[in-house]
Amino acid sequence: MKIKTIIASTAALAAIFITSCDDSQSPIGSSIVEEKITISVDSAFTVTGRPVASKAVQSRTLLQLLGRIDAKGFGSLSSDVVTQFMPSMSLDTTDVTVNSIDSLKLMMAVYHGNFVGDSITPMGIDIYRLNRELPYPIYSDFNPEGYYDPSQKIASLIYNASTLGESDSLKNATYHTISVNLPVELAREFYSAYLEDPVNFSSPTAFVNNVFKGLYIRNSYGSGRLTLVSNTLMRAYYHRTIKKDDGTDSIQTAMANYFAVTPEIITNNNIGLTLSSDVTDLVNKGENIVVSPTGYDVEFEFPVRDIIAAYKANQTEESAINTLTFSLPVDSVANDFNFGPAPSMLMVLKNKKDEFFQNNSLPDQTTSFYADYDSTNGRYYFGSMRSYLMSLIDKEDITPDDYTFVLTPIYVITESNSDYYYGVTSTVTGVTPYISTPTLTKILFDEAKIKFTYSNQLINN
Repeated sequence: MKIKTIIASTAALAAIFITSCDDSQSPIGSSIVEEKITISVDSAFTVTGRPVASKAVQSRTLLQLLGRIDAKGFGSLSSDVVTQFMPSMSLDTTDVTVNSIDSLKLMMAVYHGNFVGDSITPMGIDIYRLNRELPYPIYSDFNPEGYYDPSQKIASLIYNASTLGESDSLKNATYHTISVNLPVELAREFYSAYLEDPVNFSSPTAFVNNVFKGLYIRNSYGSGRLTLVSNTLMRAYYHRTIKKDDGTDSIQTAMANYFAVTPEIITNNNIGLTLSSDVTDLVNKGENIVVSPTGYDVEFEFPVRDIIAAYKANQTEESAINTLTFSLPVDSVANDFNFGPAPSMLMVLKNKKDEFFQNNSLPDQTTSFYADYDSTNGRYYFGSMRSYLMSLIDKEDITPDDYTFVLTPIYVITESNSDYYYGVTSTVTGVTPYISTPTLTKILFDEAKIKFTYSNQLINN
């Protein structure tokens, strides 16, 4: 449907006023320029798409997903973790020797509610030391076989996601910690390596190359929960012996977080997904289904050539493109855990998708866009596509690479800024594939709305 609104300018109104005041033939009236501006809103565009398998993604996130879950209407999803560690640049050496190191713990922080499934279901993990440097880039289908020795397990734990049995202070905390005892010999190895050459602790590259390749954390027992770990570190416990003035020894205990998972190092969620027949049947019928993590994206052609043709067919010498927006309704798909739309969706040119994630790119409003899920209206709304249209308006040969897009779920990292004039604003600082929880969505292209607005100025002398 196309709507045109014609607005008469003040110059035209002035001409009418002058004519009514003076019926004589005056040259003044004929010198006034009469202008008309038409604003056109065109929404007569359609979109079709198709689901495409997304077997591997670069997670590029500090969030670590552990466990396994089976959900009717969705399928089976499992995830374990391989990770390097960022070393502390300095270790405490004052009155501390190798034998002063008492223990080492792996600490994995889980914010309350950051899991899918039963909180009290017992789950088990086994931990192995990596013996090879992790590849880069690394993808969600990474197989750790050959990167560790299965016969050399260094720790294990049975855990749950509940705070039952914890103290009242821990129950009131915003998160709880999965704590695993690592071999004290590993902590003493780290300490000896630091005393021998502190330079190896000055960068993650030196640490990984010369001291410690990292850990493989494998789901070993249980099914029924996926736990999302927000922060992971290794904490050393040690003591120092100090001579008192009276000649007796004083023992002081201490602890320090010496090794952590940070953005500078490689960490990866090794994801296994087997979709249920309920989902694959929908895909085989041609339904546009998006599933994450991994699973399915949706590919489609945005009708930019039709939009440009419509504009040029009505273009005058004084024309301007105002806005281009894309409203994309979605629907839920029934499943046991009510997995639904991802919090945010990335719309990126198909030939730019891998590059986008590999380069840690941000949506540029020309080749890539993102939209948060609008639960009230059940849609994703891409409201700023004008720059994309402007980049192609004068291109002679528009190819499929210019208009074939992929929709894929993402996690958006934002940073809040406070300004005296503008108040609190939010800036996007990072975008990663969405792996926090499973998502399952049907894209409704037949209800999608593309709205293109442009204006023409007509001048009558």
